[in-house]
Amino acid sequence: MIRPILKFGASTLHGPAAEVGAISDEILKLVDDMVETMYAAPGIGLAAPQIGVPLRIFVIDLSMGHNAGELLTFINPTFVEREGMQLEEEGCLSVPGFNATVARPLRAVVKGLDRNGQELVVEGKELLARAFQHEMDHLDGMLFLDRVRGIKRDLIVKKIRKLTRAGKW
Repeated sequence: MIRPILKFGASTLHGPAAEVGAISDEILKLVDDMVETMYAAPGIGLAAPQIGVPLRIFVIDLSMGHNAGELLTFINPTFVEREGMQLEEEGCLSVPGFNATVARPLRAVVKGLDRNGQELVVEGKELLARAFQHEMDHLDGMLFLDRVRGIKRDLIVKKIRKLTRAGKW
């Protein structure tokens, strides 16, 4: 089922997500809904808080559904390593229509559980490392916009407030 994606300003996006206890049928349904929602958006990653569920789960597929083997599901993920830095422009399904340059690690290793409860450790470089940090930020109550400073951030927030007042956000 495709679920609505929350936008900047929604409270669930701005607080830390809770750890998942047991991987139940309800959790598996949530993961399936997240994957379907991510592909429909379309996007390369989606965290549970973005659909209003404050749990530590994210899905990533850099192929956007074109290569079945590239879909990654992480439950209760943690960083094992992060190194280097890359500066690239990125956007977010929860901040539609806005992009900004954000510093992210060049390489990141994430450990968590897959949908079957098996430990999963994945090394990401470049875009995958960026996606890992982006989705982990969501689990910690941060959006990419929280990493943008100065006039660029002020302009985006001002535009979002204007859209909100007009009922278009």
